[in-house]
Amino acid sequence: MKKLVFTGSGVALVTPMKKDGSINYEVLHDLIEFHINNGTDAIVACATTGESPVLNHEEHCKAIEFVVKQVNKRIPVIASSGSNDTNYAVELSRSVQELGADALLMVTPYYNKTSQAGLVKHYHYVADRVDLPIILYNVPSRTGCNIKPETYLELSKHPNIVATKEANGDISATAKTISLCGDDLTVYSGEDNQTFPILALGGKGVISVFSNILPKEMHQICQDYFDGNIESSRKAFLNYFELMDALFMDVNPIPVKAAMQMLGTDCGDCRLPLTAMSEDALQKLAAVLKKYKLL
Repeated sequence: MKKLVFTGSGVALVTPMKKDGSINYEVLHDLIEFHINNGTDAIVACATTGESPVLNHEEHCKAIEFVVKQVNKRIPVIASSGSNDTNYAVELSRSVQELGADALLMVTPYYNKTSQAGLVKHYHYVADRVDLPIILYNVPSRTGCNIKPETYLELSKHPNIVATKEANGDISATAKTISLCGDDLTVYSGEDNQTFPILALGGKGVISVFSNILPKEMHQICQDYFDGNIESSRKAFLNYFELMDALFMDVNPIPVKAAMQMLGTDCGDCRLPLTAMSEDALQKLAAVLKKYKLL
């Protein structure tokens, strides 16, 4: 069995921004401490929720360096380093490896996409050139590129490819992947609202947007499951289901940043091309937060 990067709840951390659009490192510091103090099991930095598409190379690396130093080995730091340019994926992966990240999160190539054979070659090319464990990231709704279970089986044979963040929305395909790969590939839910089903299939946790606002609760959903308190895990998961969905009423991370602002965390707006939610949508989001007595 390959070594687990983490079990439980890994937060897909937002990147807080100042009014001028620059990264707000004071708030980032506070967010890291908030997560460590509330049971988050790993921090995933500069991924989709962290607005990686609009961070340049220097910003991306500086943010990863800051997170690594602030966490100081208390929990794993997983650095997003995927790209649709294979050579740049190697460059970015090597950069964050040198900065002390514990693992890499690598999205499938997007826009130009590729075949299943191309996915194997792309990931093998990167994995052969880095030393850190790689968590694949399969999110076809964003990338237009889906990793099939049989392709996962081939990828899982590489010693540096250890896990996947699965956000394909297809539980049957996820079940087949777990059946084929067994202990050679750890599966994390990439969608909050599929956390419990994926745990039930043998998944080891979630890379979560929801945990940006309720880290202790998402950690406990996972921990209860691992501890055999299945009913407690199931009830909590279903209880928070509406809130999990509400955080995706607009393009991620627009709603979660808006929710954090409402709850008192000055994480700023998203960078363009993402824009603020409409007033009507904000009211609907606030109503859900009130329903859970968060506002």
